[in-house]
Amino acid sequence: MLLTLAAASLIGLSLGLLGSGGSILTVPVLTLLVGQEEKVAIAGSLAVVGTIALAGAIPWARQRQVDGRSLVLFGLPGMAGAWIGAWASQFVSGAVQLTVFAVLMLAASILMFRPAPEGEGGTPAPAWLILLEGLAVGAVTGFVGVGGGFLIIPALVVLGGLPMHKAVGTSLGIIALKSFTGFWKYRSVLAAEGLELDYATLALVAGMGILGGLAGQRLGSRLPQAALRRVFAVFLVVLGVYLILRHLPEVLPGEGTA
Repeated sequence: MLLTLAAASLIGLSLGLLGSGGSILTVPVLTLLVGQEEKVAIAGSLAVVGTIALAGAIPWARQRQVDGRSLVLFGLPGMAGAWIGAWASQFVSGAVQLTVFAVLMLAASILMFRPAPEGEGGTPAPAWLILLEGLAVGAVTGFVGVGGGFLIIPALVVLGGLPMHKAVGTSLGIIALKSFTGFWKYRSVLAAEGLELDYATLALVAGMGILGGLAGQRLGSRLPQAALRRVFAVFLVVLGVYLILRHLPEVLPGEGTA
């Protein structure tokens, strides 16, 4: 349990420090450390990530670092995409979802290795392009249970024209909207399969994640962001490869029945 709590703190710490990345650890924490079934862990991850992101977004909103236009243009289609992704999850096995999740972790590590977007922002892209991006990222959120901040922040800077600090604050608000929507739909998916959530564990993980997020926000201006991103990227590579090796045999034809 101590290891689980430490990992939960790391989830929040990464979100507070980098504005992204930490939520991608939630599913491995719930499956590998807590021992939850894949679909239960993905649904629970959405609840945990949404709660941590909402708690993290409040201080940014008080500092006027949440952009209302981007929150609407990216967040509303993101909510629709999260609902669709959660609905689609009932047609595949948990092993398929975690294999997709592992590939996504490797993609996230590549983005983490790259330099963070510059902080000045630019000219906003057409609204329809932001809407499409929000829908796509939302679908990923609902399907595999990640917040998608590592995709949202670059999109907000490049497409939304936001400065980096405002992109971080806005990203947390968008993550909260998408995650809660996906979680709401996922409840019916679990009920249809006779699966139940462990709300006590989710509350504990979310609580530790919130504390980690608050600590991360305070440390963010004191620690080298580039070095932190590289260390986190290496960790994502290791964990992503492990999950692929573990679940890919269950996905390949004939392998799961051998």
